[in-house]
Amino acid sequence: MKEEAAVTAKLNGAACSSFSRALATRVAAQRFSDLPAEAIKWARMGILDTLGVTIAGSREPAAVLAGKALDDNSGPCLVLGTRRRTAALDAALINGAASHALDFDDCNNTLGGHPSAPVLSALLPLAEQLGSSGGQFVNAYVAGFEVECKIGMAVNLHHYTKGWHPTATLGVFGAAAACARLLDLDEDGVATALALAASFSSGLKANFGTMTKPLHVGHAARNGLYAARLAERGYSVNADGVFEHKQGFLDVFNGPGTYDTEKALAAWAHPLDIVEPGIAIKQYPCCGATHPAVDAMLEIVRQHRPRPVDVERIDAAVHSRRLAHTDRPDPQSELDAKFSLQYVMARALADGHIGLADFENEAYLDPRITQLLRRVHVDAYDRSGVGGFPEDNHFGGHVAVTLRDGTVLRAQVDQPLGRTSANPLSAASLRDKFTLCAKTVLRPDAVAAIAEKIETVERLESMRTLTALIQAAAR
Repeated sequence: MKEEAAVTAKLNGAACSSFSRALATRVAAQRFSDLPAEAIKWARMGILDTLGVTIAGSREPAAVLAGKALDDNSGPCLVLGTRRRTAALDAALINGAASHALDFDDCNNTLGGHPSAPVLSALLPLAEQLGSSGGQFVNAYVAGFEVECKIGMAVNLHHYTKGWHPTATLGVFGAAAACARLLDLDEDGVATALALAASFSSGLKANFGTMTKPLHVGHAARNGLYAARLAERGYSVNADGVFEHKQGFLDVFNGPGTYDTEKALAAWAHPLDIVEPGIAIKQYPCCGATHPAVDAMLEIVRQHRPRPVDVERIDAAVHSRRLAHTDRPDPQSELDAKFSLQYVMARALADGHIGLADFENEAYLDPRITQLLRRVHVDAYDRSGVGGFPEDNHFGGHVAVTLRDGTVLRAQVDQPLGRTSANPLSAASLRDKFTLCAKTVLRPDAVAAIAEKIETVERLESMRTLTALIQAAAR
């Protein structure tokens, strides 16, 4: 521990000419042997969760159509959920789209988005190409996770509120850093990869509720991997000025006075973001901004079991930053329903749960639900004052169900279960989620063995062992 602390202190005190150089120094120096046990534990959980939701999402149109639009490039890399193998960049794009197609993948408070999907979707095909060990894979994943989250710390919440989709705009940096680490690039190489990623960064919230949102992740994964491979070949780029330049990433994407890179660098690995606040594992396959209200509604249902016919009105409140993209009173598609606070409130009340089937086969047109939608009213608790949440809590939810006899049933949560490592989903619940997801596509008898491999992923001699198991299990 003393040696680890000394290395961290040295890195944090190092004089670096730019933000990209400072990040590159830290990424190039990171070794698996230096990772704390908690980081390895959470990496296993992130890999298990992300591979599960990617396999389940592999049959979604967002992933299937993304693959069909590409040329038929054969290669060594598995398209998860299938027996098809393709070129690395194509696998990163298709798997990336699949990883986010169900909106069931993990989140992180610092990033303001989904950290694992863009990083792991880029890393897995590269690891297959290289024959990388599980330990090398985990180390690269943690490095990429830390980069995208610390950039998030520098630019949020302005970046998030402005309308960028941080999973993509910042995830591309995580993917580039992770792939650069797996390629064992030096400081110059990592800085080059990050600078290239700055020109690849994209993703607008205006496309939420459509197939384009998961495509953001595929695009970020592919471009992060591409950036690292270009850097390996010595591609030229403004490696030491792409963030700080007056027309660079920080001023263009955020604006002067809206970011703090020194804060991010000072916080590097103190602690690692994958440890604290950690990975938010989703319980429901819909936008995470709706989850605190869903938790509150389900608590009301468990305690009081109100009948929909007896409900006069439903009031739900989340933070204004989350209400901005979830106030959708009349969802027009399954994907749109994933971002409708009104829909998930009605569904949770009517059925007492939220699951994959609620966003399939035009479930949003269920007459029971459409009748309830008109009774759902949403608001921002930081504007209305309902619930009395502290000003710095952006993750709460408050629900009030008014019955026809005048009775009001209330519940609220400060944050949804699983939102941080301090309030985690149990290991058994995570395994159950993986099993539920994987069995939709893979042979049920093969799922347990795949989960066991992932749960000891850092011991694998080659990541090809894992992907071969997944390929063989595809139906």
